[in-house]
Amino acid sequence: MRVLRSIAWPPEVATRFFEGGARELPIVEYPPVDPQPVLDDVETAVRLIDGSSPVHAWLQRVAASIAKGGRMLAAIGTPEFHRLSCQLYGAPTHKLTDGIRCPLDLARHLDQTLDHFSDHDLYPNMPARLDADSVAATLRRVVQRFFPGKAPEVEVVDHLSANALAGAGRIRLRRGATFSDRDVRQLVHHEAFVHVCTTLNGLEQNAFPVLAGGHPGTTKTQEGLAVFAELISGSMDPDRLRRLADRTIAIQMAIEGADFLQIYRYFLARTDDPPQSFENARRVFRGGVLTGGAPFTKDGVYIEGLLRVHNFLRSVVQLGRMDCLHLLFCGKLDLGDVTAVAILATEGLCDVPRFLPPWASDLRFLTAYLAYSSFLAQVDVHAVRTHYARLLGDAPRAPAFASPRLAPSA
Repeated sequence: MRVLRSIAWPPEVATRFFEGGARELPIVEYPPVDPQPVLDDVETAVRLIDGSSPVHAWLQRVAASIAKGGRMLAAIGTPEFHRLSCQLYGAPTHKLTDGIRCPLDLARHLDQTLDHFSDHDLYPNMPARLDADSVAATLRRVVQRFFPGKAPEVEVVDHLSANALAGAGRIRLRRGATFSDRDVRQLVHHEAFVHVCTTLNGLEQNAFPVLAGGHPGTTKTQEGLAVFAELISGSMDPDRLRRLADRTIAIQMAIEGADFLQIYRYFLARTDDPPQSFENARRVFRGGVLTGGAPFTKDGVYIEGLLRVHNFLRSVVQLGRMDCLHLLFCGKLDLGDVTAVAILATEGLCDVPRFLPPWASDLRFLTAYLAYSSFLAQVDVHAVRTHYARLLGDAPRAPAFASPRLAPSA
């Protein structure tokens, strides 16, 4: 079940939208999806899962995720698509592990905090935007060095649902997309060092090759791990983090009834970039109902996944279980699958991951950082902020001492 491929919009949808002055809802038609062959195969597989161990429970979850994904695709363009999307990917108001906060809280916090900053304000001498072909050349050098003999092809293609997508065999960039030097670093750490890593490591799991295949149930952890990689590697920037927050906010707006035009104008007010605003709105509504009330919730997994992965890693440091980090790279899995994969590893049925990103292969900095950050949750941040707000209340803004120096490109 190829979810994103099944709900992709052909490029002529955007062309017609702008030719009409961006005043009318897009007209989108999807080819019908018949999930029955997949549902039959899943049913056959489920009958073979005979047991009650964590491994059996994991396989049951995989089967349920694939089957539910199939039923979701059969309901494209209807409220049922949205309902199943919420079950598979979550929704902005679903509670996090603490049972109190939700992804929308984090998105609004980031949006409000980062409203004071932009990449250009913090780094006024930003280098010129790079085209997809030059970025592809850089990525080819990186993956050939990092994945000797296994390097994926790097291609520039005309049509893509995002600026970049990665699989085991290839990384694709959308022709016409432009990238900054920081964008390139994000692509390396997000697409290559997480998505390609977990896929290639999964392909080497001979006993359980299912670890090579992503499905909706692994998306939240995989994207959260990839965004965490951007953060821990120093590749994240305010514009990127705010874009991820805005996606979650836009999804909630659509759930509350905003239509495609309203979400398009929301993004346009923030970016002043019509093509990019269309792409952002398209991501929210692909497969859903364009008049509002039933969007596709997948893009909320980036913010929620980041928070879940970060909290998971802080916890494993406190528990002395950093072995669990490497388990996350054995293939495509969810945080809830770690116990099952640990059992497989101890039984010799899951191999040690061959490929690890630099930040996960040398655990010294990561362990020190997580040990420190695990304490921060115990600090009353509101009291601290109030203290410093009083302290800085009478302090004038200091002039810039010097223009930032350009960092070397990736």
